[in-house]
Amino acid sequence: MKTERIAQLEKACAERGKARIASHFMDDYHRAGLTLFSDCPQWEKTARAMAYAMDQLEIYADADDRIGGRIYHINEQPVTRTDPDLDYRTEADKAFLKEYPDGAELRRNQLIGGTAVGHITWFFHHLLEKGITGFRKMYEDALAHAADEEAEHFYRGVIIMLDAMQSFNDKHIAAYEAVGNHELAELMRRVPRNPARTFREAVQAFFMQHIVVMRENPFGGNGPGRLDYFLWPYLERDLAAGICTLEEAREIIDELFLRIDERIYARDMWVEAIVVGGTHPDGTSAVNPLTYMMVESIMDLDITHPSVYVRLPENPPEDLLRLCARYMMAGRNRAQILYDPSVLGALVERGTPFEDAVHYACGGCMEVGVQGMTSDFLYIGWHNTAKMLELMITGGVCLRTGNKIASFKADKSLAAYSDFESFYRDFIEEADRLTTIYLREQDIYSEHAEKARPSYLISSMIDDCLARGRNMHAGGARYHDYGGTHLAMPNVADGLYAIKLAVFDRKLCTAEELIDALKANFSGYENLQAKLKALPKYGVDNEEADAMARRVAADFSDMYLHYTTRWGGKGKPVILTFVYSPRAAAVLGATPDGRNAGSSIAHGVTPHSSSMKEGITAAIQSCGRMPFEKFAGGASTMWDFDSSWANEEVITALLKTFIDKNGQIFQGNTTPLDELLKAQENPDEYASLIVRVGGYSARFVTLPRELQDEIIGRMRHCG
Repeated sequence: MKTERIAQLEKACAERGKARIASHFMDDYHRAGLTLFSDCPQWEKTARAMAYAMDQLEIYADADDRIGGRIYHINEQPVTRTDPDLDYRTEADKAFLKEYPDGAELRRNQLIGGTAVGHITWFFHHLLEKGITGFRKMYEDALAHAADEEAEHFYRGVIIMLDAMQSFNDKHIAAYEAVGNHELAELMRRVPRNPARTFREAVQAFFMQHIVVMRENPFGGNGPGRLDYFLWPYLERDLAAGICTLEEAREIIDELFLRIDERIYARDMWVEAIVVGGTHPDGTSAVNPLTYMMVESIMDLDITHPSVYVRLPENPPEDLLRLCARYMMAGRNRAQILYDPSVLGALVERGTPFEDAVHYACGGCMEVGVQGMTSDFLYIGWHNTAKMLELMITGGVCLRTGNKIASFKADKSLAAYSDFESFYRDFIEEADRLTTIYLREQDIYSEHAEKARPSYLISSMIDDCLARGRNMHAGGARYHDYGGTHLAMPNVADGLYAIKLAVFDRKLCTAEELIDALKANFSGYENLQAKLKALPKYGVDNEEADAMARRVAADFSDMYLHYTTRWGGKGKPVILTFVYSPRAAAVLGATPDGRNAGSSIAHGVTPHSSSMKEGITAAIQSCGRMPFEKFAGGASTMWDFDSSWANEEVITALLKTFIDKNGQIFQGNTTPLDELLKAQENPDEYASLIVRVGGYSARFVTLPRELQDEIIGRMRHCG
């Protein structure tokens, strides 16, 4: 349970968070690039402008702080002028549209997504172990033996940013002395300058580097990753030496979580993830007392950051499973559970050595990446796969607008095909073409990021940037992978299976009749709609329907896995729905499985709500037939529960079933439906109600109405 001090700090952090304190960091960064460092070569301009902006940040210090450092960067002041050398997105977008003139139309129709920066974890523990002094010496030594000019520039950029971090830390020392907090001032004299010796020193060193990294790379989806794994050795030594108790450690963790939340309080969708538990490189369980402590901490605190996700090792202990069940029930819809054997199996199948794969983490939502070894395009965006199928059926005509989509090259309608396999083959071929365009777009953005966003500090903590003398987008990262999602694959599978049965196998209707029914949104075709709805679906434990879902998921995953990025990485399928369900549904017409235009789509690889007619056990059975070995970027499932039925025993049993079927990521909601409806009507009374949106949790009343409605409309499983 949280202490009285933490309860008071929780209120103070919330008040400061609600104040939406504005930051001028990005304005300082661009102004410095335009003025102070305008004559510098670009590599130096970016480093020195970033260091200058860090130096201009306000220092906040309170007498009762036990963790030092506080910044705000969600509410940026307007950037009055922009230095094009420091802003790569516009130039990258121009380059993409020059290479693919149809790109704008593809985006409008959700056939390709945008480019989301972020979603990365890094090896912060190197700084804890070596201190800035030791870490800086590594880069000084590398500079003395730089292989080429580009490596020299990279090493110098890292040193500039390490000095900026030390300077920012040292400003806090005087501030804490001024308010009489001499203990914290003394702590910050030691770390992060020197190696951390104790648990408290390690937490302080971690947090200082974290807030500076997050100013250098101010993107949602960047997170600490395996925090319990890297902090536990310090606490284990302290406990053995009698330096710290578990109760004292818990208060430190509580304060750390509150500090993280306060910095980004106003932006639930930011998402910085901590992944606890998991597996050691030797294959044994890495679950430790901090694993339990961090889950219990987030359960007790009224915050949405950080996201705390649990990695279950093989044969997880019963008490950990029960903690996860309690987290699902009492964690205010913030739980997300990952199963190591399934995730690790997919990473190894993709070609990642086990000793690397074992350090996988989620930076933000649920995208799986190897901590400290990847660049930050791990989750770039999404395609509306159901829209692709719609255009394939109609020959490129949008059912919602009646317009021909010229950029969709497969212009034969379903009526032109005499057999299902020919239709399916052409559909996959066109989807693959669109996916390749999208992944090529990421290569173009990466080319521009290499120069304009070298990210020296975070790159310094990514293998193998030091050895190669390159930043993460210049070929320094060990795995230069891009992750994205083909949205609504369960809906596509249901639609394709309906086409196969209704048009080709059972002759329930002709292709022309089906197209006409879809164009009419089934008005006047209610009998046919009823027949389509009655066909087997993915989610009712029907092996043939599930085989179609597996086939679709495998083929779409291969579109990513077969792509080689500019630095030899791979595409990685990241199967989630996030906030995209209402947006994707809004552009969709009626679908061959009997779904009406505008209706919701499925979450991740979870069967669609309307398809789970045989209950959650049958749905999990179907889900277990998905090709999880191909989901190297992670595949999420969403299971919402009727709170009158679900309890700790039920959730524990369902988790056991889920991992027995080799599922990867388990999440959901347990809030009663009537409470959600009341919150819509009286939002002021439900300001603290948190829900699992998909990949992140948020305060329900802050969500757009269409997203609230989507959550309310989900299937709620009961006995």
